[in-house]
Amino acid sequence: MIALLTGQLAYRSPEQIIIDVAGVGYRLQIPLSTFYTLPEEGKVQLQVHTHVKEDAISLYGFASSIEKDLFTLLISVSGVGPKLAITILSHIPSKDLALALSQGDIPRLVAIPGIGKKSAERLILELQDKATAYAVAAAIAPTEGTLSKDENLHQDALSALVNLGYKETLAKRALINLPMTPGSSLEDILKAALQVLSK
Repeated sequence: MIALLTGQLAYRSPEQIIIDVAGVGYRLQIPLSTFYTLPEEGKVQLQVHTHVKEDAISLYGFASSIEKDLFTLLISVSGVGPKLAITILSHIPSKDLALALSQGDIPRLVAIPGIGKKSAERLILELQDKATAYAVAAAIAPTEGTLSKDENLHQDALSALVNLGYKETLAKRALINLPMTPGSSLEDILKAALQVLSK
């Protein structure tokens, strides 16, 4: 299974790209959010989801791990295939999607082409808890491509709040709604979260 590709950009369009890896061209379908990050030419590296069906193997490329993870979550929902998942990611930033799912924001989801009220309700029902961690990580990350360090920071902050006696769901909500800035320390995050929780 292909999970990552690094090579020369041989072709690009808003819907798909071709990456030349040692003379082999890999065609990847991409969301618009990924297209906007691509150079006109040169070396690129994309996270890849390999989708296997009985009659085809399709590759989907993403500029960040959170985009790929959200895509995987979306297609796990009944009635949401890769095409619709790409459409969703093309019309809403990953940070906003994770936040909308975690907060049950039906109007925000219904504004996405192809998503009706019933579909939005199903997405929230099945993904709300799973999306919360991504919403927090995206909220405190300086960029979508550098989540790993901040995910650890978030986990430390969440653990500290739970140890202080706060329920995990309340602690997660407090962390999601923090106006975080790049370079925030664990102490900064905890102070801000405690202020939110004390209101």
